[in-house]
Amino acid sequence: MEQLQARSNIYALLSRILLQELDVEMLKTIKEDENILEFLPTLRDWKELQEVDNKKLLEEYFNPDFVNLSVLHLIPYETFYTREDQMIETGGANPVTDMYSAYDFMVDFEIARSVSADHIGIEYEFMHHLVNAEIVALESNDADAVQELKVVQHEFLNKHLLQWAPMYLINMKYEARTPLYYDTAEMALEFILSDNEYLSAELKS
Repeated sequence: MEQLQARSNIYALLSRILLQELDVEMLKTIKEDENILEFLPTLRDWKELQEVDNKKLLEEYFNPDFVNLSVLHLIPYETFYTREDQMIETGGANPVTDMYSAYDFMVDFEIARSVSADHIGIEYEFMHHLVNAEIVALESNDADAVQELKVVQHEFLNKHLLQWAPMYLINMKYEARTPLYYDTAEMALEFILSDNEYLSAELKS
């Protein structure tokens, strides 16, 4: 259960950072949580993190970097990478929407800094949703649901995130101007690779 909760928390953290600009509350959470900073070592050791006030960090460092990486220079959408015409599919034909619907996952486009359901932050949020569902199934002693949810997580990683997110995240790491997004790109990539290995082993056992 502890490992499941940790996986859920990591997907939630990555989704939040990748999905929209930080606000003061989220920045404070990151700065004050040693567990989070363990995953973001370049940021943890960056002197500006403690020396510059939060408002300035957001307005002059982090949020301009987010816009650069997610809106202006890079394209964080699966269909851009997987369609031959590199068009973003914003409608019902998007390849992730059926899976979202099947597992009662609704995208809140008002909150998300996104035009389409296949944004990287939303796909990480869906994985968080599935892991949480597995926790509920485990607590209810529903072994069939636990197994099904492991299969779906593995399938979603292999059919969706692992097909394109590594390309985006490698570019994001290269283009990042702040330690926050440099570390997030590295962590987000390493985590889906290791989580896929974990799920593969779980499904074989």
